[in-house]
Amino acid sequence: MLKIILALTLIFTLSQAFGQPDSAAFFYQKGMEENIKGRALESVRQFEKAYQYNSKDKSIISALASGYLHLNRYGQAREKFLLLEKLGDHSDSTYRQLMLLSFSNRQFDETIKYASLLKKVRPEEYTAYYLGKSFYEKGDLKNGIIYLQIAEKENPSNADIPYTIARSYADMFNYQKALTYFQKAVTLNPTQNRWIYEMALIYDAVPDPKNALKYILEAGEKGYHKDREYLQNLSTAYLNNGSLKEGIDILKNMLEQRPSDIYILNSLAEAYYDSKKYDDAILFFNQLLSLDPNNAGALYMIGMSWQKKGQKEKGMGLCDRAIQMDPSLQNLKQKREVSGF
Repeated sequence: MLKIILALTLIFTLSQAFGQPDSAAFFYQKGMEENIKGRALESVRQFEKAYQYNSKDKSIISALASGYLHLNRYGQAREKFLLLEKLGDHSDSTYRQLMLLSFSNRQFDETIKYASLLKKVRPEEYTAYYLGKSFYEKGDLKNGIIYLQIAEKENPSNADIPYTIARSYADMFNYQKALTYFQKAVTLNPTQNRWIYEMALIYDAVPDPKNALKYILEAGEKGYHKDREYLQNLSTAYLNNGSLKEGIDILKNMLEQRPSDIYILNSLAEAYYDSKKYDDAILFFNQLLSLDPNNAGALYMIGMSWQKKGQKEKGMGLCDRAIQMDPSLQNLKQKREVSGF
């Protein structure tokens, strides 16, 4: 009995040692059959078994990589595509998948590497978008713009291309160039409320207050979240257009929720001052002083408000006290004297 057991063990061991290629082929074929049936998960399981028997067969690795990709198991897919490359697979399909997987995983150096290799083996491949976006994300705006302008010709309907170019120019404070590309992006995809909002802020920086207000309102109408920042910028846009009531009303509503917000109080005080409502201006500048007694700017503006109310001596005294607290305000005083403000 012992001899029979030993003999069977020897036969099994020999079959494992010399039968691995056949086993790999068997499970690979099973995986292909399952794949044809549309059973993606079972297909991958069979390919994994085949891979256990032969981890250097490029057909098995390729099938496994594609299976992982189909199941959205991107990390495992990338690992297998990298193995294919290591084993000498320099095909355009392998490089394309490595480019796309690297890009989706925000591995921008790797994206640039595989996009460049893909372009070499298949010159007609459109890789400029991935190169341009990757250079932009790395902060290389020069190369980002170069490749994105090529990508714009390759795929003129991709709104993200002019948008990214717009952001590049905005990051370099080249607002006129940025506006040109923001307009292109928004024309291609008018539903992107965030892009419209960003374009409004660029118009504000130019400055072009009329278009800044127009587009910040449009962004809100198209669903942009009306958070604190949005409302602050909207109030500023109204004020810059001379729509003082609208701007002040927004700020007053915000102040009810944020009664100690320095920015809102200062904006309200200045808005009332600009609208010649000096009593209200003094009220809010005093609130600023109560929160920060060392706020020399607020004290100075209280002095200016009193002067505008006709109490010149009282106002000048407050302005002088403010200048003692912050000598840099002397420059502001001189500018106001020259302009007659």
